[in-house]
Amino acid sequence: MTTHSTAGTFEAAPRPQLAPAARTHSLTKLYGSGPSAVRALDDVSIEFAVGQLTAVMGPSGSGKSTLMHCLAGLDTPTSGRVWLGDTDLTGLGDRALTLLRRRRVGFVFQSLNLLPMLSAQQNMLLPLRLAGRRPDREWMTHVIEALRLADRLDHRPSELSGGQQQRVAVARALLTRPDVIFADEPTGALDSQTGAQMLSFLRTSVRELDQTVVMVTHDPRAATYADRVVLLADGKVAGELTDPDPDAVLDAMRTMGA
Repeated sequence: MTTHSTAGTFEAAPRPQLAPAARTHSLTKLYGSGPSAVRALDDVSIEFAVGQLTAVMGPSGSGKSTLMHCLAGLDTPTSGRVWLGDTDLTGLGDRALTLLRRRRVGFVFQSLNLLPMLSAQQNMLLPLRLAGRRPDREWMTHVIEALRLADRLDHRPSELSGGQQQRVAVARALLTRPDVIFADEPTGALDSQTGAQMLSFLRTSVRELDQTVVMVTHDPRAATYADRVVLLADGKVAGELTDPDPDAVLDAMRTMGA
């Protein structure tokens, strides 16, 4: 609230506004060509704030995963622009995009993608090794302690519980200190208890480790862990919810016919 100047008071200075962690402008993505082309995204302009967990929801075929893939530099827009921080991804070549993903993007996928022959610690460090970077030991210790993995570092995935494997996947995404973590249906293959643990780890990464997370999900329960829900329908932004509760998410999904 602005404080108006009177005797003994002064006008408060405005808080600095952080640039979005990721954003799009008039983003359109077509698959195929001619009359049979599928318009997966249709003129989407949207921003994702730093330090928030944002859930992207919508019916099947609404463009959720396509939006995430374009934001992460995994897919190329047909038209429009995409930024990660202040970097315009639209004009980057394949090698530059690969380097950007290694250095500035973290991924948590439904399948986890842990390599069975590597230990938990080796799996965590693999993105850094591929990028030719040394781990920040202080940050690594912080992440490992936050995710309660200190006594599991030498275990292979087959020696870990499902929840422990999830934590390793989240730690792997965090260790590069990415600008954004993209989570694609991270609870889709999990039972309700294990899924809730995964969502708690992602919330912890935002609340305690100052990360930014963009999560694609079809699960209304998962969306309630988010600070904000972006709703897509037919490749367009159909609305959004702030501090969502289960009833609000379900009502919004029913309205869109999901």
